[in-house]
Amino acid sequence: MEKKNYYLTTAIAYTSGKPHIGNTYEIVLADAIARFKREEGYDVYFQTGTDEHGQKIQEKAEQFGVTPKEYVDRISGEVKRIWDLMNTTYDNFVRTTDKDHEACVQKIFQKLYEKGDIYKGAYEGLYCTPCESFWTESQLVDGKCPDCGREVKPAKEEAYFFRMSKYADRLIEHINSHPGFIQPVSRKNEMMNNFLLPGLQDLCVSRTSFSWGIPVNFDPKHVVYVWLDALTNYITKIGYDPDGSSELFEKYWPADLHLIGKDIVRFHTIYWPIFLMALDVPLPKQVFGHPWMLQGGDKMSKSKGNVIYADDMVSLFGVDATRYFVLHEMPYENDGIITWELVIERFNSDLANILGNLVNRTISMSNKYFDGTVTKTGVSEPVDEDLKGVVTGTRAKVAEKMEDLRVADAITLVFDLFRRCNKYIDETCPWVLAKDEAQKDRLAEVLYNLTESIVVGASLLTSFLPETAEKIVKQLNTSLRPYETLDQFGLYESGTKVTEKPEILFARLDGKEVMEKVEKIRLAQIAEYEAEQKLTGQSADGGAEAPDVEETVMDMEPKEEITYEDFMKMQFQVGEIIACEEVKNSRKLLCSQVRIGSQVKQIVSGIKAFYKPEEMVGKKVMVLVNLKPAKLAGVLSEGMLLCAEDASGNLALVAPEKDMPAGAEIC
Repeated sequence: MEKKNYYLTTAIAYTSGKPHIGNTYEIVLADAIARFKREEGYDVYFQTGTDEHGQKIQEKAEQFGVTPKEYVDRISGEVKRIWDLMNTTYDNFVRTTDKDHEACVQKIFQKLYEKGDIYKGAYEGLYCTPCESFWTESQLVDGKCPDCGREVKPAKEEAYFFRMSKYADRLIEHINSHPGFIQPVSRKNEMMNNFLLPGLQDLCVSRTSFSWGIPVNFDPKHVVYVWLDALTNYITKIGYDPDGSSELFEKYWPADLHLIGKDIVRFHTIYWPIFLMALDVPLPKQVFGHPWMLQGGDKMSKSKGNVIYADDMVSLFGVDATRYFVLHEMPYENDGIITWELVIERFNSDLANILGNLVNRTISMSNKYFDGTVTKTGVSEPVDEDLKGVVTGTRAKVAEKMEDLRVADAITLVFDLFRRCNKYIDETCPWVLAKDEAQKDRLAEVLYNLTESIVVGASLLTSFLPETAEKIVKQLNTSLRPYETLDQFGLYESGTKVTEKPEILFARLDGKEVMEKVEKIRLAQIAEYEAEQKLTGQSADGGAEAPDVEETVMDMEPKEEITYEDFMKMQFQVGEIIACEEVKNSRKLLCSQVRIGSQVKQIVSGIKAFYKPEEMVGKKVMVLVNLKPAKLAGVLSEGMLLCAEDASGNLALVAPEKDMPAGAEIC
């Protein structure tokens, strides 16, 4: 039977910087959907990529002293690296600087111009550079951009415009007659009530105030505005051409799903459909505007210092654990919350305990009681039927959730299967059965049922945690099951021998140890951000940079007398050095991670000539804790280690006479 086609796209990532975990969520979500559709038997084409033109990119490149193409090459490479790190199975990674895309955009622009849908005029309004959007005074919120909240600036320039109102009624009719076109429904209501029903203004589709874009071929001082350029990637990169499209385009268009963030729903459900109507191209079947992932309840921002990156999460938890968290924790419609503490809790409770412990216990019991051989004996009891019912019924329930794009609910159902397996262990008590020789066949059947259930669960898990699913069945000496068999029970071959030494899938984490590593990541991120601000002539706090001279580390000049009140402003505590390394390109500096109570501070000290990094680790030292953070040789320092200096200039760290806990107050 011929496979049904399924074309899935993500928004293409804007190349203004490294994607954070919220951006990465979208590609992992899309990958889970694509993998599941393949399991169901669809011929899937999965497209993603990067959006690389615009004023913001040009300005970023100028700040870094490189060409726009050099800048986007670097960022696009970083996006692709992270997408690959997350084990995503896209079929095409597009770039809007690809020559075939640029040529097709020029053809599209000309066709719309010749048709009369694009006309030349002038634009005067309030412009937001980060969003690349013009706004009227009435559209602003508290005088700022309604999308991102940043400052807008008056702008006036010659531009080409698209006649949006020409197609507005047709789009309204389409949305009303295709209730699944915009999902969730709340996004549909927002688009209708806030934009379509009040009336559409014509849309600016070219710019002359910057040059980094696709030139309008019949008027080269204009470049195509970013949205007409970026949105058309969904058709240009599968072979659309106004002069005659490819077989690939004819096969996969219209797209089955555009998966995007909720902040760009307007562009995908108003501008994009209208462009397609003007081109006489069918509209996509569905646009899903997923919610945001917020760091501790706040939108992630480098300027706030609260950005979590996927590669940092992977370094601490692994790829599949990172995939699990973003898929499991994102609600269907409302924003999700991510904190390091929550990731640790989910890792230990769900991955290590519910899943990892289940697989390990089952394999270990098979080895302990039957030398690893799993045998179906047929000695069943009523309690088995409920387990089998859960196992064979999960596929249909998961499919129903995935059809509605409720991926978090789908992965929860798979883990409910694993929870039921753990309950089955408690119900049957294999360790009790093992004490009675007459119950040997019953024990074997219990372990067979557990093994079979785990194989079915792992096969359902493969769309979400592909590496983990493969590891599970490998240890059970079998393979992942075809999707069409996952409503059946008893296909595991009796007499199969499991691995002798089960691999720990997810070892429980020590939260304290992980948070110490997180603190290092946070400090490194701040230092990198400040270095970037300095490189581009900016300051992280909007003011002057802190001194960046090594000689400022120690100032031995006589100081003025201070009052008791002045002294009491200083906070001294005992710290324990848990890590230390040399500061690159510095003759004097060491950078120490110092544990003070429950927190870890990074402190830079000019003591390289007197201590090796490895000597520092484990020392208890006296720390001035509330010293204002400053950069020393470009590295952030959050305190000061107290040292004594002799007449020859030799330094020695000041330490408590007796062993005191890290965090003890010095008074």
